[in-house]
Amino acid sequence: MSRERLYLFDTTLRDGAQTNGVDFTLADKQVIARMLDDLGIDYVEGGYPGANPLDSEFFATKPKLGHARFTAFGMTRRAGRSVSNDPGVAALLDAKADAICFVAKSSAYQVRVALETTNEENLASIRDSVTAAKAAGREVMLDCEHFFDGYKENAEFALACARAAYEAGARWVVLCDTNGGTMPHEIEAIVGEVAKHVPGDHLGIHAHNDTEQAVANSLAAVRAGVRQIQGTLNGLGERCGNANLCSLIPTLKLKAEFADKFETGVSDQQLGGLMKVSRTLDDMLNRAPNRHAPYVGESAFVTKTGIHASAVLKDPHTYEHVLPESVGNHRKVLVSDQAGRSNVIAALERGGIPFSKSDPKLTRLVEELKEREALGYAYESANASFELLARRTLGSVPEYFRVEQFDVNVEQRYNALGDRVTVALAVVKVDVAGERLISAAEGNGPVNALDVALRKDLGKYQGFIDGLKLIDYRVRILNGGTEAVTRVLIESADETGERWTTVGVSPNIIDASFQALMDSVFYKLVKSGAPG
Repeated sequence: MSRERLYLFDTTLRDGAQTNGVDFTLADKQVIARMLDDLGIDYVEGGYPGANPLDSEFFATKPKLGHARFTAFGMTRRAGRSVSNDPGVAALLDAKADAICFVAKSSAYQVRVALETTNEENLASIRDSVTAAKAAGREVMLDCEHFFDGYKENAEFALACARAAYEAGARWVVLCDTNGGTMPHEIEAIVGEVAKHVPGDHLGIHAHNDTEQAVANSLAAVRAGVRQIQGTLNGLGERCGNANLCSLIPTLKLKAEFADKFETGVSDQQLGGLMKVSRTLDDMLNRAPNRHAPYVGESAFVTKTGIHASAVLKDPHTYEHVLPESVGNHRKVLVSDQAGRSNVIAALERGGIPFSKSDPKLTRLVEELKEREALGYAYESANASFELLARRTLGSVPEYFRVEQFDVNVEQRYNALGDRVTVALAVVKVDVAGERLISAAEGNGPVNALDVALRKDLGKYQGFIDGLKLIDYRVRILNGGTEAVTRVLIESADETGERWTTVGVSPNIIDASFQALMDSVFYKLVKSGAPG
């Protein structure tokens, strides 16, 4: 029996960008769009071209996506203007996008109070905008803003807005719970009525999380007939956020009620990378991941010692509703020595690091990890640093070189043009097989200067690190005050495209950064098989 197709629409880069404290750079948007495409998302909404320089630049060149349809968002034509004389619509039509998602009011109250226009003009705006975008060869959809509140106030007008978009040629008519206050039973009942006027395979749901029910409301809408679901990674969004795709996707794929009836663009293999996608976004935004998030949270498959832990060790199904590996997570049993060993053994197996379960060094590694994580080290996010620590404890890592001393100076001065500039200068002294090498370098900051100086001359090992580059640098303050402890995560890549992350922790941000830099270089040498 064939299954119906559900389409996933991600609005992290548009609605998610309205989250308090979230600001995407152009490079962030490009990376996240590709990450969503790799996950199997059907539509990636990139933003609002014409609304700000960043989004306009993002839509100037269409990203190279293999599966997802790149989507531009914007308003229908303004009241009293023609489509051809509306700069917002023009920006949407000029954007390098596969699809256009218009937003329009579908509440008579909102039309009267917020837009200060008539119901008839609002309907004409919907028809004209959808018709123009469709004539331009775009796939068109309409977000019916405030739909559920509007339906409860004036069902006839809300339905008229949805029908106007569908009859004008919209591929998707998306019903929005904009204020996030609608209950799941209301969603299901109202969507059921709408589906009598607009076919379910042309309906979508856009739910906000103001009653902590955005995921439940999205699933209720699917039960009632919608076949497109809009949401964001990690539930980002204004106020309390949007429907969380990191919860919705595994539920749709792993729960029989949905998995037996529907298919999505996300394969089982892609689902296995979901936790990494979630964690990568948090790292990019320098946000602490939600440990208790369903499916992808660090604590989602954690059990403490006691009868629960005893049962999990006998059979994980006793306290796990799905296999953690299905979403890229893994189980942990906390507190006991046995639990610590099992966690470390699982991590060693995932990393392909040779070990023996009877090796007493394994206990030493468990204790070392506990001590370091208590200090603030985060090895879940720093795979390369974990591998180096494990290899040093269980076996050995060659001392390729030893840093005898480093010095960093930051100076503010006037340059030859009379501009006031800040320059960082670093000097690093290293011992490579008894040969002392001294390198100096300037950088746009102390960490950049240290990085350039460290990798400037490593003698006989220089050829092994020529392809090494640092691609991300993240800092998190672990506690407050002037004596705060700092964690630094550095993401690196090499000429093969492989990426890895290293970590450093110290009250001194330069020291923490240098620890992570050193680990990155050592990991590259180990990975490249450099002779000791």
